[in-house]
Amino acid sequence: MARIDLHLHTRFSDGSLTPVEVVDLAHQAGVTAMAITDHDIVDGIPHALEAAAPLGIEVIPGVEISSRFNEQELHVLGYFFDWQDSTFRDHLAQQRRSRQIRNPRTIERLNALGLEVTEEEVNAKAGSDSIGRPHVAQVLVDKGYVQDTREAFDRYLKEGAPAYVPRTLSDTREVIAWIRDAGGVPVLAHPTWTRCQGEPLYRLCACLKEAGLLGLEVFYSSHDRRQTSRFLELAKRLDLLVTGGSDFHGATNPGIQVGRGKGNLKVPDTLLEPLRQAARP
Repeated sequence: MARIDLHLHTRFSDGSLTPVEVVDLAHQAGVTAMAITDHDIVDGIPHALEAAAPLGIEVIPGVEISSRFNEQELHVLGYFFDWQDSTFRDHLAQQRRSRQIRNPRTIERLNALGLEVTEEEVNAKAGSDSIGRPHVAQVLVDKGYVQDTREAFDRYLKEGAPAYVPRTLSDTREVIAWIRDAGGVPVLAHPTWTRCQGEPLYRLCACLKEAGLLGLEVFYSSHDRRQTSRFLELAKRLDLLVTGGSDFHGATNPGIQVGRGKGNLKVPDTLLEPLRQAARP
């Protein structure tokens, strides 16, 4: 069985490596199909396509879009969409502008706490205009204010922390529609990140399915066997497609490997064809 990875990040959002470097790691890991799913941006896709072609690796157009549903933040993965669609790219640009509005306010709060961080330092950490809290966190690490990015979020940047600034996000149902309109397959990312489990999660996914959701990310680096089994059953109950990926970020989220997650992740390659068939030609 071939190895696939449908959740990978690069320097075009909050990863530490270029698309070419991520493709190289995928090749070393024996990955035969992969998706670059940068946050709110698709500019890394052509670089990955070019690097992967001579290696025989399929690169699936992907993206991860932040959204809000009933006061909680949800992430929606999109696959097999037309990544050159101008309307879709305009929607993503709108998403990135919301980050650009929030960043200066976050930096102001950090400065008020006595942490000397500048917007220029944060921007220098990014490989595109998709600049967000992970880049702020990296500056805090570099300047010795925290040991790692997790501590940066826990102490300063996560919701409820002193430098947290809420971000204006599009409704999850709108994001799903963007992906469908571009011919793609919308999938709820890492369901453990939601604020509900069990029947509440079922009702959430059922509601999103009514809005056009087609899949659920079941295989994921931090899912244990029990969680994976539960999410497989949930997808079956709702007739949702099953996907999976490592959520690789490189140095910005160490301990996660391309294709292998924390070492034992195995996303079945049999999931790929149903996903492909669900995309609109």
